Amino acid sequence: MYANSHGFVGATSTTGHSISCTAVASENGSMEMDYEYSAARKAEDLLDHEKIGYKAGIQACSHLGARKIKTQKAQVLYSPRQAKSLISHITDAISGTSLYRKASFLLDSIDQQICPDYLTITEDPHLKCSFGSTYFDGEGVKTKPRTLVEQGILRGYLLSSYSARRLGLKTTGNAGGHHNLLIEPNLSGGLEEIIKTMTTGLVVTNLIGYGVNTVNGDYSRGANGFWVENGEIQYPVSEITIAGNLKNILQRIVLIGNDLDKNSTIHSGSILVDDMMIAGQ
Repeated sequence: MYANSHGFVGATSTTGHSISCTAVASENGSMEMDYEYSAARKAEDLLDHEKIGYKAGIQACSHLGARKIKTQKAQVLYSPRQAKSLISHITDAISGTSLYRKASFLLDSIDQQICPDYLTITEDPHLKCSFGSTYFDGEGVKTKPRTLVEQGILRGYLLSSYSARRLGLKTTGNAGGHHNLLIEPNLSGGLEEIIKTMTTGLVVTNLIGYGVNTVNGDYSRGANGFWVENGEIQYPVSEITIAGNLKNILQRIVLIGNDLDKNSTIHSGSILVDDMMIAGQ
């Protein structure tokens, strides 16, 4: 229940369930770890616990024998689980707090092209059984569906009443953050189909650390995953860093898969980015 001094009184009830498994695989003295999880509003919508454990084990084993690669520029394919983090940098940059503090790489970018024209991000606070669903925000302001990025053009911010006043704008019903974000795919396939289009590149399955500067957009994160050549995974890789500037990275998105991960408030499929710096040995 929420009530404020403006006479608003509202109540909502929610449920949430999750299951996760972390697996460790070892071979010839080397060890690799990975995880799998499932989250849902309804318990019956969770993945079976045996499948969760099996997938975690398979993923951990698949990283055994990881190699290092040479420093180079190549395509980087974010798995759905990691693609969400890329989108989250947009939401951080268009939040009211970042904007009125002038601590955003997307400052004064409204109605400007920040992504390719095939990328659209909508916010749907009323999506059934999703984790970001609510009829009012943290201040009691009514929520409504809207488009944040339309064909690559930034159309809206994420504002509370306070941040809106600081910016001379109106609240967008986002006190407490964004609601459900839906990233529209631009092809009918997912991760496996995108891999087939790659000549050489990196599939990122795990990101390490947080070397992201949302003020100027500088991006540098540790990663591991798999190296791709001629449309096929060749071997696992580790101890690498992917880097660039978020303004350039967002503009270089070339494919967005339909393999949506719905375990959080950001629903995104795999995302392929062209010409990223991959630092290895």
